[in-house]
Amino acid sequence: MLDIFTYAFIQNAFLAGTCVAIIAALVGYFLVVRGLTFAGHALSHIGFAGAAGAVLLGIDPIFGLLAFTVGSGIGIGLLGKELRERDVAIGVIMTLALALGILFLSLYKGYAERAYSILFGTILGISQFDVQTNILFCLLCLALIALLFRPLLFSSFDPEVAQTRGVPVRLLGVLFLIIVAITISISVKVVGILLIFTLLVGPAATAIRIVHSPVKAILLACLLSVGYTWLAIFLAALTPWPVSFFITALAFIVYLPVRLLSPLWLGKHGREDALEESLTSDEHAAEMQFSGSLH
Repeated sequence: MLDIFTYAFIQNAFLAGTCVAIIAALVGYFLVVRGLTFAGHALSHIGFAGAAGAVLLGIDPIFGLLAFTVGSGIGIGLLGKELRERDVAIGVIMTLALALGILFLSLYKGYAERAYSILFGTILGISQFDVQTNILFCLLCLALIALLFRPLLFSSFDPEVAQTRGVPVRLLGVLFLIIVAITISISVKVVGILLIFTLLVGPAATAIRIVHSPVKAILLACLLSVGYTWLAIFLAALTPWPVSFFITALAFIVYLPVRLLSPLWLGKHGREDALEESLTSDEHAAEMQFSGSLH
């Protein structure tokens, strides 16, 4: 069975899958604690409209996907400040994008195979160029998250207090949604647009149910995400079933018992405890310094 690792397409799948799994879990943690899971779901569907538009123009679908998700992420961040406003903005933008996607496909006279493949992912068919592109964008997202980590964490748990202390909460929200958009764009070849929600939410939701500390939860989410991806690629290489199915199944199989048993070890004040652990005086100084640099 280990002979499959000698094939170049399997090696490419593992390299790209590992990069995507790490960045998706990291971004997914903030997506969950900020209550933006609906935004992540919407951006993935909006991306399909961009892919369809790119096919209509005769360019690589990934560029259209990136343009639509980033543009929509900025729009959601600017239009939706409160939770209710944000959900309405997400719904309006998503329905418009889906309508455009249908229009683009109806105008295209050929067989839009490249656009449809983005729906389900083609990780076992990615090229060396795709691997290099994924690594480049993953490093970019990691650098942005590292730069914004402390103020982003602060504003995720207590946006009102962060706002009063001078942290640019709305700007951070827009920047974070741009990072989510980039993550979705580079992840679709692993699990596809329809199932990218699995890698973004599944590992992070499971990790948060197990540990309190944000840093530990992020590390655990990354380990789970990489584990799901590796095992799914291995199983898909040995069976006729797709990678996306195995990733989704593994995420559900692990999450369900954790969700049912987590009240036994995770208190109802876990989020408050995590905030107290993470926001030390040094972090507060870093937040103020970051805010001052933006102003």
